[in-house]
Amino acid sequence: MKRPEPTEYAEFYANYISKVPGSDVLGFLEAQRVQMLQLFAGRSERDGSFRYAPGKWTVKETLGHVTDTERIFTYRALRIARGDQTPLPGFEQDDFVRNGAFGERMLAGLAEEFAAVRTASLALFRSFPEEAWGRRGVASQKEVTVRALAFMIAGHAMHHRAILEERYFPAIPRA
Repeated sequence: MKRPEPTEYAEFYANYISKVPGSDVLGFLEAQRVQMLQLFAGRSERDGSFRYAPGKWTVKETLGHVTDTERIFTYRALRIARGDQTPLPGFEQDDFVRNGAFGERMLAGLAEEFAAVRTASLALFRSFPEEAWGRRGVASQKEVTVRALAFMIAGHAMHHRAILEERYFPAIPRA
């Protein structure tokens, strides 16, 4: 597979796509699944409720956001890969986090859910024929390809993992 060209996604997503090395996005997504599970392994419920500053999401909310966003981006990829040309709406991430009740869930359960969603995403992406990867559709009023959506999922998770490692977990020593 090749990397998406800048014409395959909105400029806003260039930062996420740039975080994904090489062109083997499926291999990267699989490795990332394992890395994310390792990041949360052995973390306590108290760790899951930590926020590094007032008004910032907790660890649980961040993980819930990553999972929700992957679901939405994968759904977009499915619709576009199948040739559906219906413009797909955007979503307000803060509303999703506010209504996600992630703080009421166990951190380990949220990590398991992320892994299940990632496994399902990989199965879907692996099912696409080669010609589907270049198909274009409209999401959030911007044109995007299936290929770009796969890279966006990987880069978005990478972005939030880096924030977790830099701003959350240094403040929380591992038990």
